[in-house]
Formats: sequence, C-alpha cells, structure tokens
Amino acid sequence: MSIKTVATNRKAYHDYSIEDKFEAGISLTGTEIKSVRSGRVSLAQAYVKTDNREIWLLNAHIARYEAASYMSHEPTRPRKLLLHRKEITSLNGKIAERGFTLVPLRLYIKGRVAKVEIALAKGKRQYRKREVIKERDTERELDRRMKRRV
Repeated sequence: MSIKTVATNRKAYHDYSIEDKFEAGISLTGTEIKSVRSGRVSLAQAYVKTDNREIWLLNAHIARYEAASYMSHEPTRPRKLLLHRKEITSLNGKIAERGFTLVPLRLYIKGRVAKVEIALAKGKRQYRKREVIKERDTERELDRRMKRRV
C-alpha cells in the first residue's frame, strides 16, 4: 500500500517531546480531498481538541479547490478525526491525568484514504529547546571534522 505524505508539522517536533503516535482517519468533503491530493494543505497552526466522545482537528488549512463552484468548503473548518472508541477514551484519560496534549504531526494519503498522524506530546521548556539545538549543532560540527580527516 502506497503512502504519500501531503503535509508535515515540523514545528511540533521543536515545541513538543513526542511520547506516542496514533493514526486517525479524517472526515473530509469532496472538494477537500481533491485539495489534499494536490498537496494544498498546511498544518502549521493546527491543533487537536477532544470532546468527551469525539476528537477534532482544528485550524488546519486546506485550500479551496479551484475547479469547484462557489459552494466550496471553508479552508479552516473543524474536521472530525476518526478513531476507535477505546482509543478516544484512553487518550482523554492520558490528557486529563498527565498533562499531555494532542498534536497533529503529518497528513498523508494511504491507499485511497486520507489519514492524520497525531501524537501524544508534552510541551518542551525553553531551556530544553536550546539544549536540543546545541546538541544538534555539535553533532554537525563533529560530522564535518570527521569528513575532513578522511
């Protein structure tokens, strides 16, 4: 089964430490899936919110489909995510008791169906973000020095 990644949320890896990942279906209209297939999606400002029995993807921008009529979709409307009931109740429990949050990581097409990868994550502190950047810079510097020696 082929998987085509349409959009990623790179800022999520910078702002959060990812604990666990889940695959969720997404409820889209006809013009939305056409825009998704053409890659006109942004997850930069998107977040996931839970009601008691439902999970919603909010503020994800799916551009209007150009070939559609004036009855096209709203670009940033709330979209329902499709998970099993047991998964939703366990996610609600983890969010309530441990201070986790749900973050969308990427939107992709798996076969003929659009899916969203969401993650159970904890927010990073500012000093931790700086430490990660320092570690990455030192790794790059070491790699450069090793290449020069060879």
